Order: sequence, then C-alpha cells, then structure tokens
Amino acid sequence: MSATLPSDTRVLVLAPIGKDFQLVESVFRRHGIAAMACSTLSQLCRELDAGAGAALLVEEALAADDSLARWVAAQPPWSDLPILLLTRPGADPSDLARTTQPYGNVTILERPMRVAALVSAVRSALRARSRQYQTRQHLAQRAEAEAKLRADDRRKDEFLAILAHELRNPLAPISNGLQLLRLDRNADAQTARLGEMMERQVANLKRLVDELLEVSRVTRGVVDLRCEQVELSALIRAATEASQPLLNARGHRLELDLPAEPVYLHADPVRLGQVVANVLNNAAKYTEPGGHIRLSASRKGGHAEIEVADNGIGIPPEDQQRIFDLFVRAGSSHERAQGGLGIGLTLAKQLVNLHNGSIEVHSEGHGRGSRFTVRLPALPGAVRPAAPSGEGEQDDLADLSVLVADDNADAAGSLGLLLRELGATVTVVDGGLSALAALDTACMDAAIIDLGMPDLDGLEVARRIRGQAHLKGMALIALTGWGQAKDMEATSEAGFDRHLIKPPDLATLVRHLRQVRQRREQGVLS
Repeated sequence: MSATLPSDTRVLVLAPIGKDFQLVESVFRRHGIAAMACSTLSQLCRELDAGAGAALLVEEALAADDSLARWVAAQPPWSDLPILLLTRPGADPSDLARTTQPYGNVTILERPMRVAALVSAVRSALRARSRQYQTRQHLAQRAEAEAKLRADDRRKDEFLAILAHELRNPLAPISNGLQLLRLDRNADAQTARLGEMMERQVANLKRLVDELLEVSRVTRGVVDLRCEQVELSALIRAATEASQPLLNARGHRLELDLPAEPVYLHADPVRLGQVVANVLNNAAKYTEPGGHIRLSASRKGGHAEIEVADNGIGIPPEDQQRIFDLFVRAGSSHERAQGGLGIGLTLAKQLVNLHNGSIEVHSEGHGRGSRFTVRLPALPGAVRPAAPSGEGEQDDLADLSVLVADDNADAAGSLGLLLRELGATVTVVDGGLSALAALDTACMDAAIIDLGMPDLDGLEVARRIRGQAHLKGMALIALTGWGQAKDMEATSEAGFDRHLIKPPDLATLVRHLRQVRQRREQGVLS
C-alpha cells in the first residue's frame, strides 16, 4: 500500500454557496493545500469514503443531519478524521462541547479569524492525518507479515506431516520384525537382549517422529506427558544407550553409580530419557577427548536425584545463569559448535519442570568441569512395578480372520507374519482393488488397511466396504503414517472403527482384534 494517495491529502470544505468555497480555495491554493467543495453533508461523507486529510465546515451545518456523525462512528481503528469547525462569535462553550461530542477529533475556530491562523490549523490537521496514514500502512504491512507467517506455518506443518509419514513407513516393518523376534521362543539370550534394545530405540524414534508434528508445542513448553511407573536405574541405563555413540567417538569413560535398591518415579520414561541423554551429550561435547564423566543417581528423602559430573572445560560464573536459555552454548570453538544448536539443555529444563522437578548447574569455572543435578519427586519405596496388562495373552488371536492391505510389501508381509504367529488367519494384499476382490470371495472379521495405496486409497476402500450389506459386520482398522487430527476425522467419516499410526503398538492392535472377536461371539455387529 502506498504511503499517501492524492485524495488522502485534500481538505473537504462544506460550502453550500459556491462563492464561499472560491474564497477559501484561493487561500488554500496559495499555500499549497488541495481543497474540494461539497454542497451537502451527504456529499461530504461520500467524498470521505474516497479519502480526505481533513474536513472544514461551519457550526450551523451540523444541525442539518447526522450523516457525518455516523461516518465518524464507523471509522476504522487507525482513523481519527480531523474536523475544523468554524463557530459563531461568542458561542457557549458548553453548548459546543455537547454539539461536537459525536464528531471526535474537532478543532474549534471562532469566526472571524485571520487567514494565517486558518492555514496553520489546516496544516496541523493534515500533519496529524498523515501520521494516521502511516499507522494504516504499518497495520497493513503487519497484516501481510502475519499472513506470510501463517502461510509459512501451514507449509511447515504440511512438510512435517509428509516427513513423519515417510519415516513411519519404514519403521513399521522394523517394528513388526522385532515383535516376531520377541515371539521366537528359540532365540538365545543375546538375541533377546539385542531385540529389546532395538525395540526401545524404535519406540524412541517413533516418539520423536510423533514430535515432528508438535515442534511449536515443544518450543513453547507445551508438551503432553505419558506418565507411568518408572524405575530410575532402568531408565538411566536405557538413556545412556542413546548417548553411547557420542561418548565412544570422543573416547570418554562413563562411570555409573546407581542405587542398590529400586527407586520408582511417576514419569514419562521417554521424556526423562531425553533429559538424561541431553545432559550426557552436553557433558560429552564440552569435555576434551578422553575425559571422565560420572553419572550417579540416588534417593534423597522424597526425591530422586540424578547427577552428571565431568572434568571438561567448565562454565564461567556469568554463563551459569543463562546456560539453560535457548541457543546458548558454552565456549565458541568451531568443533563444539558442530555439536548442536544449543537447545538440548533448554528442552531438558522444560521437561524437568513439567515433571515438577528442578535442574541446576555448578562449575568452579574455566577448566574445572561441570556438575548438573536433576531432582524429581519419587514414589514411596514400597511401590513395585505393575505387571504389563495382557501379559501372556498375546498369542490368543485364534479363530480370527484378518485382511491386511498395504502397498508396502515389507510392512504388509511382516504384519501378516506377526498376526499369523499370534494365531490369526491372515490374507495379505498389496492394494485397494485387491482388498475388495479378496472380500468378494470371503468374509473376514477385520481388515487392516493402509491409506496411501496408489490404485485405490484406503478411504475409498472403506467407503465401498461400508456400502456392502454382507460386509457390514467387519471391523475396519486404518493403519497409516498419517496421524494429524484431520486424518483421523477423515478415516472416521469413511467408516473406519480405529485409526492406528505406524508402527502400531502390538498390545493395542491385539486388544482391538480381541474386541472384534468378542463382539462376533456376542452377535454384535460393528
């Protein structure tokens, strides 16, 4: 938007008698002021819509009608039209106050008046109006910034949704394969341990992929916790696995000092794992190669305490108050700057705060190492972990017939193998049309359908299934990498009973399938 349009600088003069305007216009023209005559208030208001710097009229004109008052009341927030009102000599100030109150920005000029005074008053009004136009321009520009930011934010969300989908797809067959290894009763102890480690890391990666869609929430500190009963030593051991590659690469020696007795917390294990890993990574990056890092944990009264101490470069006293601020890094060497953006400790502090805990740092200064201490509320010592629900029942999907439809051969095949291992009868197909063809020849208890199949997407498959009377009782489960709210609304509208995100949690999937069998046995249709 341009700064000032020509029509925005003119003075509108209410001059019912033309010769009055001719006199005023000649005075204004000599002083470089553009003016336009209006014969009625209604005409003046129409011209105001086209733009004006000020309005000049006599007191008596206000009694004609209230159109100018209505125009003033409807001004946009940035506008405060200057009105110059020529009054009769000796007019009552209280009467003028009542008369001019609906008109807002009114300057009273008593007649007769000197030409110089009139010109000065008009110029002052035009300068004030010019500042209003600057405000208008600023507001318009800000609206265009805001619009661009909203557009950029939408594009960011779309990109993150696509990225999350693409990452979830390869995670699904990996997760399915690890579940199959878990069910292998002939696996040796080492294979079982490796499988458990890989399962934990796949779960962590899946959680991080989920967080791609919550970036803005994380940066604002608005994070949903999935709390459960957690044993402190087990959590720390799992968290150190994530930091071990960095520790090994820098040749550090990690010493663990964990409590002899179990210490239990009500916490989100993945989030607290991030806290421990972030603090460990920070110690590894700011300790010279071959350093010593000690991670200890203990129970102190009603709190669990985790301490990470290193013999690294240390933190100057003036930096210790801001080390948890976003994008702050200790030191400035190029080598250490490659270690991250300086958000690890910020996130650690946010996550600890969400757990009603605290984190603090202490260092004696440059070259004297650092010590980070995390304190968290602990559960009573007598608490013991509850047994996982459904333990020992995962192989009970006998007598269930399931259709798996997914164009990703690895995902479909591994899920089919897993469900067969659990006792189900499974048909695996590679597309939407194949799924409909399979259902033409056999009725099944449930169908697990991917959404993004190229020949016929999962939403249309579900709609066609729901349109066939003989398939009315079949349960439909969407299994997809798309996990936004709009995706879940779309699957619900298409007729799906459940929306699961890849890779699926096995216990959740099995629970849904057991419910399908239970409804079938009770004669209840989906």
